[in-house]
Parts: sequence; structure tokens; C-alpha cells
Amino acid sequence: MDSRRQVHSLTEEAICPICLDFFTDPVILDCGHNFCRSCITQSWEKQEINSCPECRREFPERNLRVNRSLANLAEKARKLKLNPQEKESKPHCEEHQEELKLFCETDKKLICLICRDSREHKSHNFMPIKEAVGIYKDRVKSSLDSLTEKKSEALEMERQQKQKISQIQEESRNLQTRITSGFAQMHQILNEKEQRLLRDLSEQEENTLKPMEENLCEIQDNLKSIQEKLSKLEKRLEETDGVIFLKEEASRKRRISDEFGQNLSLTDGVLSIEITDILSEFPVWTEVVEAMKPNKGQISSFVLIIFYTLIVTF
Repeated sequence: MDSRRQVHSLTEEAICPICLDFFTDPVILDCGHNFCRSCITQSWEKQEINSCPECRREFPERNLRVNRSLANLAEKARKLKLNPQEKESKPHCEEHQEELKLFCETDKKLICLICRDSREHKSHNFMPIKEAVGIYKDRVKSSLDSLTEKKSEALEMERQQKQKISQIQEESRNLQTRITSGFAQMHQILNEKEQRLLRDLSEQEENTLKPMEENLCEIQDNLKSIQEKLSKLEKRLEETDGVIFLKEEASRKRRISDEFGQNLSLTDGVLSIEITDILSEFPVWTEVVEAMKPNKGQISSFVLIIFYTLIVTF
């Protein structure tokens, strides 16, 4: 009996948990569990994730180290011609060393005939192993079918969601292009409008200032003449000879009456371009919108957005 336990122990150590056969080119994972190289590689490719089938630990990289000791043990088991499926096909009770033939549905465990008659399993429900396998396989199959259906639904939802995301991204790129192009056109239109207004202002300034500057020259000439006469009058006051003073004064009064008979006046000027009109009047912006219309009957939404933005900015 001890010999059979040793054989079972050796078999367990030399069997791959995935293929349930003796290890072939065994490798050890970072978690310490061992598998055939081909078994673990196929498992990862199928699941599309690097995780241990035993403990479910995930690994960022596929780090497979050769386990030479386990490879030697598996080779010895092969030479002894042990059947790796023997433990599965003819399992034995660890307590009574009898073949496990029944499944205790109450405790959910395999038992032998001696276990069935023991106090531990009194009044429990039992069924043959083969029958239990069939029942539980049907349950697993039902769960598998349900999960498979849910997986298909999830995959379809994933596809649809990705499609919607792609549509939004494409729409965003198109809108970005249209907005950039729209602002470029509006900048051009505004720049041209600015240059026209500046030219008009320059012309108005020149036309308005010309008569005003000419009048200023006349005023200055008149002022110069007055200043010269004031100087002469101041010198006349310094004259000591009364006869000469009176003669000169009588002659000067007549000149003053002749020279200052005309009246001076101011020349006014007004610029017709107002800054408030440029920034707030809608005809200026209406011209921009008209130039940006895709067609005469409808203004696209992105143009209205740009139009509103420029109004707020100004």
C-alpha cells in the first residue's frame, strides 16, 4: 500500500496539469507552477493573456525557465511505464485506500463504499461517479453556452462601440478642417476690410485736414503781421518828439483801419468713420457671413459659431 502511494505521488509530480500526461520539456513560471512548454504556450495564445492556469497570476512577459529536475523525474516515470491516467480512471480513497465509486452530492466529494456507510455521510445523497459526471457536465455545458452567447453579444457591442468612436473621431477631424478653413477665410476678409477702412480713413483725414491747415496758415500769417505791428507800436510809445509822434500816429490809424477790416474764422472738419460703427454695426459682419455661406439660402452651423466667436471677441 505504501508502494502504491509512492507511485501515485511520483505520478502526480510528473504530470502536466494541462494535458494530464507526463511533462514534455517542462518549464516553470515565476509563480512556481510547472507546465509543458507547448501546453502553456498554447494556453496563452488561446486566452490571449499571460496567466498561470493554476493560480491565475498574470505576467507582463512570457518568462519560461526550463525545469531540468522535473524533466528528469518525468523521464523516470516514463521508464517505469506508469500510466498518468491511472489515478484519474481508478481513483482511491485517501482514508480507506478503496476505489472511489460514488459521488456524495451533499458534500460534493468523491467517496468509496466504506465512506458511504460511515457516520460522516449518514443520510447523504449519493450517485455513481459516471452519472454525476454526466449531470455536472451538462451544467458546465449550459454555463459554457450562456457565457459563449454573452461573449458574442459583448464582442458585437465592442465592435459597434469602436465604430461609433471612429465615426466621432472622423467627424471631429472634418469639423476641425472646416473650422480652420473658415477662420482662415474670415481672417482674409477681415484683413481686406481693415485695409479698406484704413485707406478710407487716410483719405478722409487728408481731405478734412487740408482746408483746416490752410486756414491755420492764414491765421498764423495774420498773427505774425499783428506781432510786427505790436512791435512798431511799442517803439512809437518810446518817441519823445511830440510833433513827430502825432504825425506818425495819425498815419498809423488809417493803416490799422485798412488792414484789420477782415474777420478771422475757424474751419471745422468731421471724420465719417466711427470706431464704434466698425466694431458693433452688423452690416460689417453680415458681409463676412455672406462671403462664407455655402449657398445663398442656408448658413452652415460652423460659420455661425465662428461669427458668434468673433463678435464676442471684439
